[in-house]
Amino acid sequence: MIILVGLIVVALAFDFLNGLHDAANSIATIVSTRVLPARWAVLWAAFFNFIAFLFFGLHVANTVGKGIISPDIVDNAVIFGALMGAIIWNVVTWLAGIPSSSSHALIGGLVGSGVAKGGFTAVQWGGLDKTVSAIVMSPAIGFFLALLLVLIVSWLFVKARPSVADSVFRRLQFVSAAAYSLGHGGNDAQKTMGIIAVLLYANHQMTGDFHVPMWVVLSCQAAMALGTLMGGWRIVHTMGSKITRLSPMQGFCAETGGAITLFGFTALGIPVSTTHTITGAIVGVGAAKRAGAVRWGVARNIVWAWVITLPAAALMGGVFWWIGHLFL
Repeated sequence: MIILVGLIVVALAFDFLNGLHDAANSIATIVSTRVLPARWAVLWAAFFNFIAFLFFGLHVANTVGKGIISPDIVDNAVIFGALMGAIIWNVVTWLAGIPSSSSHALIGGLVGSGVAKGGFTAVQWGGLDKTVSAIVMSPAIGFFLALLLVLIVSWLFVKARPSVADSVFRRLQFVSAAAYSLGHGGNDAQKTMGIIAVLLYANHQMTGDFHVPMWVVLSCQAAMALGTLMGGWRIVHTMGSKITRLSPMQGFCAETGGAITLFGFTALGIPVSTTHTITGAIVGVGAAKRAGAVRWGVARNIVWAWVITLPAAALMGGVFWWIGHLFL
């Protein structure tokens, strides 16, 4: 029981780091457009992170809990390997200021740990294929939705005075930032819920069929919200200004396009990266202005971080499974 409690604490620590690491996803645009100071922006984002469970089901949690690797091979060492692989990769990329995906770090760690124990037959390829496909689909959809929104609002406000349009979109950014934070909390916190739920299932602490207890839901949402409150200032700088410079109108379009994308994938139960999604949306609004407005070198470095996250976290997950197998 002590080991189980310790692993739950580690899972919540990952969720906290997820909020810390991905705080930039929710607040970078609203901070970079100077609509809200950073300290108020994190409060705004953390609140909507926490209440996200009121708006979404638990489809993503079920996918992570039983749709990535077979629940039958899960034990304490597998979960330890998955969490430690994800946490180490998150810390490395956070220190480097690289907006990599906490979500795919967790999926990579889980796959690496599961394969280390049960071989490739332990992998649920249907669930993993959907998740890997979303690496490409979520930023692409965010890109095109944000680009489309820029074109629509530019047409609607073509005759408006710049000061009037600026004032309108500064207000609308409160709504779009809240929507994106809901999507962030709704998709990302559910991944840790799935991990804790399958851990309880493996330790025979769950009555009935596989499900996510309410105390797990509330704990994960609270841990993520707390992490968001602590901020992720290195990555805010990369997301909010290094990729492209944003106006309030562009910030609104990026956040709204990203939020719509997250709502859709969450409804389908597919764990996606909020980092990938908002990055694609920010590139989309920059490209709508002109291709030269996007710092493609920065975007290219971010893409490379996406590419290596799954295998790097999987390798670490396998190493930590071996360590956990010896001591747990």
